[in-house]
Amino acid sequence: MIGIGGGGDVVGALSAAGIAEALGTRAELGGLSWERRPVDPLPGPRRLDEIDHAERLHPAAALAGPGTSGPGGFLFAESGMAGFLGRPTVLIDPNPGSAAAGAGIAQAAVHLRCDLVVLLDVGGDVLAHGDEPGLASPLADAVLLAAAPAIAAAGIGVLGAVFGAGCDGELTPPEVLERVAEVRAAGGDLGIDALTPEVVGLIEAAAAGIPTEASAMAARCARGEVGAAAIRGGRRTVELTAAGGLVHWFDPAVAIASAARLAAAVADAPDLMAADGVLAARGVRTELAYERDAAAG
Repeated sequence: MIGIGGGGDVVGALSAAGIAEALGTRAELGGLSWERRPVDPLPGPRRLDEIDHAERLHPAAALAGPGTSGPGGFLFAESGMAGFLGRPTVLIDPNPGSAAAGAGIAQAAVHLRCDLVVLLDVGGDVLAHGDEPGLASPLADAVLLAAAPAIAAAGIGVLGAVFGAGCDGELTPPEVLERVAEVRAAGGDLGIDALTPEVVGLIEAAAAGIPTEASAMAARCARGEVGAAAIRGGRRTVELTAAGGLVHWFDPAVAIASAARLAAAVADAPDLMAADGVLAARGVRTELAYERDAAAG
């Protein structure tokens, strides 16, 4: 279960893991080497050669433990998750682009004896068209969803998932549900699951020690809360809804061919920088552009 948005998406991936484990299926967790600026002030995701105390499995994949750290000694959300679970988590470096990230995920799956990968986004901007007014961090999601064909080519099953519709303060809940409906109309909808109270409690416990706002908002939705809630220091507002507490499953290939236009756009980009350029040429501002501007300022 890979949280593909970076930061605390690995906490949201507990939702899919809990659903799998309730069916008797063992699940491992992972995420990206891309932390939010309050944790890592350097722009972009960290390369694996910048990371200490990690077990490298592939040029784009490593196993993180509780002490896995980046420049300056900061800990990744995956480090916190490794401590929370008491076992390593997967850390994916998206810098080499979609194909390399997909190959790295597949190698990690083989290493952990997993036969299925779930690419999970907290919020739903993985299905963005690119013109949504609130869209702010589309790059990581697009590059990682576009990694699905490389995972499948390695003989590993791959699913997409959205948890916490609208809970990152970017796409609104109605916008996310419209994109899900677009995937459904194309034949790629694989169903919806609600979370048990036990899984919600697990997410809440993890979020208490691992920095994440979107996953925490999704847990509140799963508890039945509704209404407006502020995140990002009041810069964004989340609308808590019943949809925010659900996991929407989808076929990645169908999503890329329908709603997930940004993933389709970056699929052939040779690396993250090139993918960022592709989106910039389409008039889509990314989290990497924001981080560069913030660092320069």
